[in-house]
Amino acid sequence: MQRSGDEHNKREETEALFEESRGSDSESALRRDIRILGNLLGDVIVSQCGPEIFDEVEKVRAAAKDLRKLGTEACREKFRKTIREIPAQHRQEVIRAFALYFQLVNLAEQSHRIRRKREYERSTGSRPQRGSLLSAFAKIKRAGMEAPELQSLIHQLGVELVLTAHPTEAMRRTVLDKHQSMALILEKFDDPSVTSREMKAYTRELKAEIVSLWQTRNVRKERLTVLDEVRNGLYFLDEVLFDVLPAIHMEMEEQLQALYPEQEWEVPTFLRFGSWMGGDRDGNPYVTAELTMQTLVLHFDLAMRKYEAEILALGQDLSQSFERTGASAELMESLELPSDCVPDEPYRAKVDQILARLQATKARYHGEVVLGGITSYSGPAEFLADVRLLERSLLTHKGQEIAEVKVKPLIRQIELFGFHMATLDIRQHSEVHEAALEELFRRARLGGYADCTEEEKITRLSGLLEDRRPLVSPHVELGAGTQETLDVFHAVRRGQQLFGADCIQNYLISMSQGVSDLLEVLLLAKEAGLFQWREDGTVASGLNIVPLFETIEDLRAAPEIVDVLFANPVYRAQVQARGDLQEIMLGYSDSNKDGGYLTSNWELYKSQKAIHRVAERYGVKLKFFHGRGGALGRGGGPIERSILAQPPEAMQGKVKITEQGEVISQRYSHPGIAMRSLESAVSSVLLASLNVQTAYMQDTERRWSEMMEELSQASFEAYQNFVYRNEDFLPYFHQATPIDVIGELNLGSRPAKRRNSLRIQDLRAIPWVFSWTQNRHLLPAWFGFGKAMSSELKRNPESLREFRRMYQFWPFFQAMIDNIQMALAKADMLIAAEYVRLVEDQELAERVFGKIQEEYERTKRVVLEITGEQGILANAPVIQESIRLRNPYVDPLSYLQVLLLEELRQTRREDGDAAGDIDDVLLTINGISSGLRNTG
Repeated sequence: MQRSGDEHNKREETEALFEESRGSDSESALRRDIRILGNLLGDVIVSQCGPEIFDEVEKVRAAAKDLRKLGTEACREKFRKTIREIPAQHRQEVIRAFALYFQLVNLAEQSHRIRRKREYERSTGSRPQRGSLLSAFAKIKRAGMEAPELQSLIHQLGVELVLTAHPTEAMRRTVLDKHQSMALILEKFDDPSVTSREMKAYTRELKAEIVSLWQTRNVRKERLTVLDEVRNGLYFLDEVLFDVLPAIHMEMEEQLQALYPEQEWEVPTFLRFGSWMGGDRDGNPYVTAELTMQTLVLHFDLAMRKYEAEILALGQDLSQSFERTGASAELMESLELPSDCVPDEPYRAKVDQILARLQATKARYHGEVVLGGITSYSGPAEFLADVRLLERSLLTHKGQEIAEVKVKPLIRQIELFGFHMATLDIRQHSEVHEAALEELFRRARLGGYADCTEEEKITRLSGLLEDRRPLVSPHVELGAGTQETLDVFHAVRRGQQLFGADCIQNYLISMSQGVSDLLEVLLLAKEAGLFQWREDGTVASGLNIVPLFETIEDLRAAPEIVDVLFANPVYRAQVQARGDLQEIMLGYSDSNKDGGYLTSNWELYKSQKAIHRVAERYGVKLKFFHGRGGALGRGGGPIERSILAQPPEAMQGKVKITEQGEVISQRYSHPGIAMRSLESAVSSVLLASLNVQTAYMQDTERRWSEMMEELSQASFEAYQNFVYRNEDFLPYFHQATPIDVIGELNLGSRPAKRRNSLRIQDLRAIPWVFSWTQNRHLLPAWFGFGKAMSSELKRNPESLREFRRMYQFWPFFQAMIDNIQMALAKADMLIAAEYVRLVEDQELAERVFGKIQEEYERTKRVVLEITGEQGILANAPVIQESIRLRNPYVDPLSYLQVLLLEELRQTRREDGDAAGDIDDVLLTINGISSGLRNTG
């Protein structure tokens, strides 16, 4: 943060965040962008708040740098004193300054990623960028794969990314919009043709945006509603993904054509987005059947608006005269004009007809009267047929280039987005279904249900599913909860009838712990007509039933549950009706909270392998749905690393992954970043699909798996003993983290807890991880690994050689170690120690923190022994340097957060009401999130 002008010349120039870095021209451009943004922020602080606030910020920043440079107790006390001496009336502005600085730095880094991608693409003849499609296809060709085999692989591909309503985005949509505007301005700085006058104008625009950011409330004053979340999710589909997804498919075709020119390539639409926003009702009382229908309407309206805009633009482009180019007979016939009436511009006439039908479709769906006898589209297939008719006529009348550039992207968009934009998943807790069926059984005079054994439940449910009759009459009056549960299934059917079968495809069951949990949902689906027996004895099904295995216990039980499930004749008929494909969701968050990082990852890995073996016996294909969060403790980290770390047999070309919270905006708020992120995901799935193990590799993995099993058990015991069997832990967690105020951050519509309880078991995994990130412990992302590994190395020192081989040759183990490295680098015991002061019982605090420090150092030590490096993240110097240089700017926010939490809790103890005092704490949470990134 710097001030320009005369005063700037009188004082020592403030260092930009990456000013110490040295490197290529592109890195110089990054330093330039950060310097410009920092200088402008300094000017804005002075103009908006006065020089005294700027001087306060500079004093804090200088003290933070000294603390990091020297690390002495004297420096620590001096820094505490500097923080305490900030006048109360200045605190909020100081916090805003550091928080906004990180927003600007993150923006500059985003622009830098786009810049580097363009540099790779301009450098012909050089190695393709890691994670690009070109890189993946080049590896595939070097491996000797022929075009027909690759074509077969591509036709098996299925990549689905699901935007979830999980509330880890601490930044408002308004703020993200301003970031988008600033990103577009920064891109202009790289244009070599920009004049100095234009550069000054762009700089003024940037400063205006920074002023606007400064004057905008960073954290939400009101909690988001579910429909707010839906609209936020649709923003990315509207502004970025609607154009980027077709571009990915078209780029794939171009790359393939260049590498394999002997074959004509057509890539199927394999990359899609789904959503949970408006469908995820697990623990969220605000997601009702009515709201789900409102969500589908919002999706539909956006699709109509996008298509209308595309068709209007197409009308401007397709100006061909009939006299000069002609048109196909089918196109002319489709216009339904008298034979003697030949329009001079038939393509435009067809476009006008398509536009009128789209508008009639929208009117019909909203119950409005359609005038003029215009026929609406019954679904996206009819709309697509009309656009393909345009394409065929252009291709046969010398308009190949126009068809390729103007019409083909629209065809892709219709194939990808239909009339629903993104497939909405429905999710509900298994207990809700059981409660509904308890009432339905009693109303049907079948006796009680909930108290039955699992075997009894399976038998009774199977019998009722085989019966074609409904369980109860639709005229029976039911309790509100049961009626709402049934209404959801009726809403699914109604939505599919209105907007197409793809609008909702999956019903996910949280806490699936037995076969009955799935059969219950199937029976409720039958009540709504989503599961029906045909006359020939086969099943017609409109819904995939998806179990979600979340806890360690559930992951271990999952293979047996799936075995019993597929052996059930009724459920096997359901799977057959859905193309012999079963989707299974795996929960990263709760399994980590339950058993720690190492055990969670290992149980997820071996559960996939075991479930796959079961499915293979029954001839069922699997699609694993990975419920990853943004934070490392919730399965976060680079998506390509996660994909390549999965068991080879579990991929089969299909993968589904959640995209949550701040990760959505980081990856999909800018077309260039979205393109890069999606390329990386797709190329990883392609390469992972080729990963077929030899017999030798299988033998090696079996040996390594035995080692992992022992490590996992030791880690599980260490984690459970510390978190769940340690009476000191709970008070430490509630006092040494900001968990008590995170629920007031208005991150999302869903409550932070499943039940009104202080127990960790009842806390949702998101605030659990978020809290440990804020206080720089990052405990869920590494605790337990060090003790397990060091015990094994002490027992058998020779095993170190094998662990090093595992790190070198086993993608699963490598990903786990590298993610732990990232967590250790972002964790900081220097800052974590400050939060220890918040614990009322300091003896208890020292006991707990002492164990955390001991395990942290132990984990660092064993990780370095395995990697053979001199320091954490030494094999990723760019990330290592980024964290090092960010720390002095995060530290003031952490120290301020500790001070503010002390004061807030003291005030609440004294008068019981200090709602107005929380704003500054929430600002620090927002700022630390921006500084560390991937926090939820």
